[in-house]
Amino acid sequence: MNTRPGTGSRPGIDLPDHRGRTGLDRAGRDLDRNPDVRVREVELTSQGWHVLRRTTFDHRRRDGRWTTQQRETYDRGNGAAVLPYDTARGTVLLTRQFRYPAYVNGHPDGMLIEAAAGLLDADDANDPVSAVRREGLEELGVELGPLTHVLDAYMSPGSVTERVHCYAAPYRPADRTGRGGGLEEDGEDIEVLELPFVQALAMTRDGRIVDGKTVLLLQWAALDGPFAARTARTA
Repeated sequence: MNTRPGTGSRPGIDLPDHRGRTGLDRAGRDLDRNPDVRVREVELTSQGWHVLRRTTFDHRRRDGRWTTQQRETYDRGNGAAVLPYDTARGTVLLTRQFRYPAYVNGHPDGMLIEAAAGLLDADDANDPVSAVRREGLEELGVELGPLTHVLDAYMSPGSVTERVHCYAAPYRPADRTGRGGGLEEDGEDIEVLELPFVQALAMTRDGRIVDGKTVLLLQWAALDGPFAARTARTA
């Protein structure tokens, strides 16, 4: 089979790639929500598990002048994260695992402490709640209580398309029905951490917790969430 560009037989474009995807070069071509932006061309530059695109677009500046720009975007889908908390015992459940990108960019050992999180599968692309409950079981081994939607955030909007849906949920010791640790077949080796909330919050201040979504969730818990009253009493 001829798979050279321009032949009509290109995996990920005209033919399904290794993840069954087609039309990867069309993302963004029909955007018209912003009259000051006109997408001209979308080039697929890399397609591994995630997708890298180079997009050329015209942008009208505030002074009325039009400029032509190019941006590379890294598309890894959207994600969901959750902070389980136990107000009776004053604890939260977090994870610790090796993150090579952090390691190569100056983190001492790459072992990041984070809220449990994962990418939305195709089946739950519009249902982050299902993803959150799945990650709670897989990574933490916990059956989550009622979920509170905290916020949605673009964590690196200059280059990464991902939007992270952030939740919190109560848990009790009896809800920890599994071992957690993630899926070995996905290369995961996750340590489950149950920490006093006051300690976890302090770790965001002294640099032991540096993951963005986790900092946001812990600060929410202190300011507006389940530990807000306790934090106010000790302030």
